[in-house]
This record gives sequence, C-alpha cells and structure tokens, in this order.
Amino acid sequence: MRFTVLTLFPKAFDSYLGESMMARAQKNKLIGIEIIDIRDFTDNKHRTADSKPYGGGPGMVMRAEPILKAFDAIKKKGKKIRVIITSAAGKQFTNTTARAYSKKYDHLVIIAGHYEGIDERVKKALRAEEVSIGDYVLTGGELPALVMIDAISRQIPGVLGRAESLEESRFGAGVPTYTRPDVLKYKGKTYRVPKELASGNHAIIEAWRYKHQKKK
Repeated sequence: MRFTVLTLFPKAFDSYLGESMMARAQKNKLIGIEIIDIRDFTDNKHRTADSKPYGGGPGMVMRAEPILKAFDAIKKKGKKIRVIITSAAGKQFTNTTARAYSKKYDHLVIIAGHYEGIDERVKKALRAEEVSIGDYVLTGGELPALVMIDAISRQIPGVLGRAESLEESRFGAGVPTYTRPDVLKYKGKTYRVPKELASGNHAIIEAWRYKHQKKK
C-alpha cells in the first residue's frame, strides 16, 4: 500500500511516521509513505497557497492550482488509486472504512485540508472523497491523515507481525488487559489480576474476554 499526503505542513508528520510500527512497516516495505509540500507548487515568491474566499467572509481558502500541480507530480503507484480530502464535513471514517481501503486500493492520496477548507473544484477535478475522523473540528488535516494512515496500515498483513494482533477481529477493541505483577498496591489499595486470566485455562480465559468485550 502506498500513501501520499499533500500538505502545507510536511514536518508535522516526521516524528510519528518515523517511530514504532509505522517506521517498521516502511522499513519492511509493507507500506510506502510520501509527504509532499503543496507550497513547492505555488507560483509566487512567498509560496502562498491560500487566498480570500469568493463572496467574502472570514479566513482563507486553499487554492486549487498548487494542489492540482502537486497531484500531477505524484508518481502514481498501482491502478487502484483513491483521492481523499480530510474534511469535518466528510463521511465518517471507521475501522470498517480502514479495512475496505486496505483491500480495495493500492495507492491512497490524502489531501490535508486547512484554514476554511479547500477550493471545491479540487474535489470535482480529482473526484475526491471527503472523509472525517470524528464529529469535531480540528485546526488542520494533518492529524486526520495520520489517523487514517495508521488505521489502514494495521489492516495490511505483516504490519502488526501476526494477524491475531488485530484485537478487533477477536473480541472487539477495548477488552481489559493486564500484565505483571499479579497484585498491584497503590495508595493503600490492592488491585489484582482477574483469577480467570491467571488460571492458565484457555477456555476460561476466552470466555472471560468474550464476556468483557466492549460492544458498540
């Protein structure tokens, strides 16, 4: 799977994508991630990629031309390419969405929105899909892009090492987990690991986990 992100703030991605699972998945060539600075495709010395909205109003709007030029410069990977625009008004991104993207597409191009949004003509020209990671508004689309890359990547075989690591495919996300010590003491209180998990009986353990899964 190949991810390309078009953004005004490329450095926002460095630390997260360079650590842990994301770094390992790239090193093992299970995923490829390319971050492109939209400002590199502007036509003015100040590298301005936004302008005032037609019709007036507060804020600025990301211009279409630099984004379209950046998209044209991408080396398209595979035949199944999808363009996504991060937007608070987009369709809700879920784990089901992540799984579908991982199976359906070879290359995802994510355009990180900013300011008051992106010129609507970008969506039309690229037949892009607007996607939101939650029912709230962020200052920019960089965090949503990272969330989507992470959620989609972990659905790709080998990224987590073992298929069983996909906890949602077993009991659902949020099943309580414990590790050593068996007994934890904190501020005069004692907290113990459930006896079922320490029983060594796989049937009992599976039943306990099934009982305590958090259903949505």
